[in-house]
Amino acid sequence: MAKIKTKYVCHECGYESPKWMGKCPSCNSWNTLVEEVVASQSNARHIMVTGEPTKTKPEKITSIVTKDEPRIKTNMREFNRVLGGGIVPGSLVLIGGDPGIGKSTLLLQVSAQLADSNLDILYISGEESTRQTKLRADRLGVKSDQLYVLSETNLVEIVNQIEYINPSLVVIDSIQTIYRDEITSAPGSVSQVRECTSELMRIAKNKHIPIFIVGHVTKEGSIAGPRLLEHMVDAVLYFEGERHHTFRILRGVKNRFGSTNEMGIFEMKEEGLREVMNPSEIFLEERSQGAAGSTVVASMEGSRPVLVEIQSLISPTSFGNPRRMATGIDHNRVPLLMAVLEKRVGLLLQNQDAYVKVAGGVKLDEPAIDLAIAVSIASSFRDKPSRHDDVLIGEVGLTGEVRRVARIDQRVQEAAKLGFKRAIIPSKNLDGWTPPVEIDVIGVNTIQDALKKTLGDRD
Repeated sequence: MAKIKTKYVCHECGYESPKWMGKCPSCNSWNTLVEEVVASQSNARHIMVTGEPTKTKPEKITSIVTKDEPRIKTNMREFNRVLGGGIVPGSLVLIGGDPGIGKSTLLLQVSAQLADSNLDILYISGEESTRQTKLRADRLGVKSDQLYVLSETNLVEIVNQIEYINPSLVVIDSIQTIYRDEITSAPGSVSQVRECTSELMRIAKNKHIPIFIVGHVTKEGSIAGPRLLEHMVDAVLYFEGERHHTFRILRGVKNRFGSTNEMGIFEMKEEGLREVMNPSEIFLEERSQGAAGSTVVASMEGSRPVLVEIQSLISPTSFGNPRRMATGIDHNRVPLLMAVLEKRVGLLLQNQDAYVKVAGGVKLDEPAIDLAIAVSIASSFRDKPSRHDDVLIGEVGLTGEVRRVARIDQRVQEAAKLGFKRAIIPSKNLDGWTPPVEIDVIGVNTIQDALKKTLGDRD
């Protein structure tokens, strides 16, 4: 009997090694090499070179005829927004998220809405039986004869059902449970996930059927399986949020057919997910008025401005090295802005602990939130609250200047719509647009000017 040959493959980057190693030499990740069986060489196919193309031939780019294909719209405008305007026919979309966050609920609701629009939908569950899926459908009020449910993990059977039904949309829940008989490794391994996704991508492109696949998430927060999986699909969406809170955020990190900065807000109810049309009101509804260290910033999430509250707590340290902690923003931004406040404004912050948080669980990463963070830190340090109807927008430089930001008109209009009376913005952003009459727009050049306008500093 021939000896079975094995190899070790890194499930982060796909690096192959003949022996196990604790650290991958390619991506420097620890404990990521898994054992797989090597296929016999007798089954390998050799490429026959004939010198002439057989099926497909290259075309001149000027002779290729294109047309605008209509997207498949769902009743969830937040879902359509994240995808760039709707589901693109023939696209392969990967959705990841923590267990129990609501990925299956979201896709079952989307499938039911499209089935009600007279489209044939195939929902394939590899983790639940058809009766378990029916129990969730009853709770969500799903009743459509054009929604087909299949409990299967064999890729061959799944492909046969897609050929037979020819649906308008396919949902695979989840890709880690699907396997091919030709591959000897277990379902969820690097080889199984890669080959199954490749076959599903071929079906999506050839038959022009959009396919959604669900991917499990590792403890580090990334989608389980090889990183190659995210490069193969057309779009990667993350479903985020705390399991014990009602709000969920659908965020796009890759999208070949739209922006990757879009964000959709949902609220988990007993009857399923309900989209939140105005997330700014949700993020600000529990804000305390007159509290020191609280400011509001208008941040752009894709094409939509969102107003969120930034909270800071500055207290004397009891350690040798003061602590700097941040939630919802880059933790390196807090000591940078504190250094600017200490050098340019004269605030003695080197012996203070700093805790900065973005309320509501949203994550912000654009430079326009710098001014709100800096004023929030100064407000908590001075124990002097800023006006509750102020919104602050601007990037802070290392020399203390407040720099211009993009889409200032949309940010200010959103603040005016929610009842804010003043907008502190960079002076360079005052020209070229007309602010709303119900809000007072004030331009500042430096962080010192911003503190004078918001905290009434006399320095």
